[in-house]
Amino acid sequence: MQSANMLLRKIVRSSVLPFAAQHGMKKDLFPLSRSLSFSLCLKQDKSCEPSEKLDLDEWKKVMKSGLQEEVSETVSEFKELSGLAAARETVDMWRLAGKAVPESISEEQLKTFMECPSKSAKKKYLKYLYLKELHKKNNKRKMDEKRQRKLEAQDQASEMDETKRSPFVCLWSSTMDKAYNWRAAQSMIFGQPLVFDMSYEKEMSVREVTNTVSQIVMSESCNRRSVDPFHIHFCNFKDDSLYHREFVKSYREAWDKLLITVTDQCYTEIFPKDKLIYLTADSPKVMKTFDHDKIYVLGSMVDKSIKTGVSLARAKRLGLETAALPLEKYLLWSSGAKNLTLDQMMHILLTLKDTADWKKALEFVPKRKYCGFVNKPVKELRKTLDLINTLKFGKGREEVEKQFAKNYPKR
Repeated sequence: MQSANMLLRKIVRSSVLPFAAQHGMKKDLFPLSRSLSFSLCLKQDKSCEPSEKLDLDEWKKVMKSGLQEEVSETVSEFKELSGLAAARETVDMWRLAGKAVPESISEEQLKTFMECPSKSAKKKYLKYLYLKELHKKNNKRKMDEKRQRKLEAQDQASEMDETKRSPFVCLWSSTMDKAYNWRAAQSMIFGQPLVFDMSYEKEMSVREVTNTVSQIVMSESCNRRSVDPFHIHFCNFKDDSLYHREFVKSYREAWDKLLITVTDQCYTEIFPKDKLIYLTADSPKVMKTFDHDKIYVLGSMVDKSIKTGVSLARAKRLGLETAALPLEKYLLWSSGAKNLTLDQMMHILLTLKDTADWKKALEFVPKRKYCGFVNKPVKELRKTLDLINTLKFGKGREEVEKQFAKNYPKR
């Protein structure tokens, strides 16, 4: 009898109690388990008190309620599955109809789709998923293209390395470097000075200073490779400034070997004021010809927000002559500011110095900023440009542009 009691206790603990705990009925079944355990005490044991009787009706109710909950959960799961299938069929039909529907959609997204209150909301949600999927595809395509370009660049670099190993190429490059350095050294003695005003660090952000230094590095490289280079001066240059740190980062060990003049003095202390001309796009005076006896000053500043009048105000405070490039005289300006980068200015000044031809020099102006070179009266060209601007968003835009391109071809 005692072994039967132990066996019944194990059955109750292993089957009834976990089932009740799963369906939230542990508290209700606890007294029932106590009645089952206490009722099976041995009658011969005098220490046991009379136990409670097993209530079979309550037991049946509990079992029926558990079965009902299981059945209801199964029915709800079936309904949910049928609803997801219907929603997926609806999405497939809309996709076949040519609407903005994603190619793949998860069950969570389908549930969210089913919870949308109206048909328009469902369409908007599917369009959102479609655009999101399209964005992912575009990003993946761009990454693949970037990876492909990187591999091609590595292949080209390996081919270039092989050509660089050629003794003739190495000899040629070293000889040309020596020739460029010899010209730059000669320009420091006999060349025309060109000043970069390095006093605009406080006017710019760190990123703008970095862009300025990169443009000056390209300008120095272009000047060193020219036939008759300028003698470059960095004036108002402070040691351990942001300019200095960026130059050291760009040139590394070659910074101390550059064939240029670096000074913390102002250009008005080195050169006479009557020979200095400050080139700025804000100047009311237009530069007509390139003067080999003058010393041109360029403001070392890149301003993304286009701070007009900063360099002009500085030149006026110092009492210097100013000049602007004759862009409107030779170019039919289309859009954008007339500010050029420092490397573009270097190309223009070197070309003017060698050829004195404005049309050749102004070819370094970005093509997006002008429609073409001026070869007719400015008033007539301006009327045509105004006509283009008025019809820019109209129906006759293509015809006007074709006529304009025929009348004023680019050179």
